[in-house]
Amino acid sequence: MKKFLALALASVMALGMVSCGAPATSTPDASGSASTPEVAAPLLMGTSADYAPFEFHVMLDGVDTVVGIDIALAKAIATDKETELEIVEMSFDNLFTLMAQGKCDMVLAALEENPDRLENASSSDPYYTDLPAMIVTTKEKLADFNSIEDFDGKIVGAQTATTKADIVTNDMAGASPKLMSSVVDLMSSLVYNKCDAVVLDGAVALQYVESNEDLVIVEAVPLGEALPFRVWVAKDDPKGLLPEINATIAKVLESGDMDTFIAEANALSDEAMG
Repeated sequence: MKKFLALALASVMALGMVSCGAPATSTPDASGSASTPEVAAPLLMGTSADYAPFEFHVMLDGVDTVVGIDIALAKAIATDKETELEIVEMSFDNLFTLMAQGKCDMVLAALEENPDRLENASSSDPYYTDLPAMIVTTKEKLADFNSIEDFDGKIVGAQTATTKADIVTNDMAGASPKLMSSVVDLMSSLVYNKCDAVVLDGAVALQYVESNEDLVIVEAVPLGEALPFRVWVAKDDPKGLLPEINATIAKVLESGDMDTFIAEANALSDEAMG
């Protein structure tokens, strides 16, 4: 109960700004004196910060802060652009709609390619390949699930507008889908017996299982291979961001910085969910 109350508090929606040390430049006026410094516009990242270890809330030095693998990558992108990163939190199922409306410049939220996303936005090179999606249930129900057909007539949760929701609706045809915007709310439903199982990205599933001894992975029912995560921008990249984003991705992968991002996010996630 303590773990899920902490997670619920951590999921409070907020608008945060992460400073990436953007330099200010001075432009001389007609007399040769420096005028007011020109500051680059911040890079706006849209996300739904309820998905540890990719984006989630923790208290750092008494301040509610959004952290995670995706946040660290976005900060690196902003740093390479010599600007600041501004994190704009949104409901997961509105991320692409709001980006198309200009509410953010890019979306990072543990997002793979699928036909709908490819039709409505453009994506970067891959930056992270997760473990395959996994089904999480409670220990007391685990023995009931030995095949995909065993979920017929059961309530299975997934986050709205995700590939995990597609799995529940398309591959678990006999199940009753329970689709919610908040993963924290989904897991609370599972803990309080309002659904029978939840489908999550593998890394996220393992975080929940490791933090709650009453939860387990349904290993008898594998869900196929994982697709890599990508950064998303508005369709056809009207702001010309993808070349710089791809350059940063290539750099952090080659340097090993991505491994550092993952390790630090996992440590913070363990702390937040502990």
